[in-house]
Amino acid sequence: MPETLPIAGPMLGAAITIVGLLISWVVWRRRGAAAGLRGVAWSLVPLAAGLLGLMATLWRAAADIVGILAGLLFNPMVWAGVAVAAVAAVLFVVSGVMRARGMGGAQGRKTREKKAAEGAGAAPGLEGSSGAQGPAAQAPGGSAGKAGAKGSKGGDDDMGDIEDLLRKHGIE
Repeated sequence: MPETLPIAGPMLGAAITIVGLLISWVVWRRRGAAAGLRGVAWSLVPLAAGLLGLMATLWRAAADIVGILAGLLFNPMVWAGVAVAAVAAVLFVVSGVMRARGMGGAQGRKTREKKAAEGAGAAPGLEGSSGAQGPAAQAPGGSAGKAGAKGSKGGDDDMGDIEDLLRKHGIE
């Protein structure tokens, strides 16, 4: 929009306002007076911007944003950056999945070696018998016996511990 023509801003604002008023009239008929009046209020904003001389500034800002986006769209360096960011995101997600499954780390390797050593010492036909009782069975202090007795009733090991705490405090 050339700046030598000061009437272009208000005219553009008026044109946008007319379109907004037509839409507001349709909204008023379908959704009621409150929605219609809100549409009229929003429709008057472009006319106010044109009369205040802000329409040329808004036009330049929109043109600059479109120019920047077009420059980014056709720049191969930008697309290389997008590709590197995508690879980084995929690697981050994969590492999270590996960490959750205990794979790929020193801790995971030690755990796998320990399980392999325990599996090698197990009797044939009893595979997995060493880990069948879970971590509560291997806890020091004999809490495995109490939890195991509770577990035999169909309860969970954690629930047995909770029940013991409740009994200790006199809650049944």
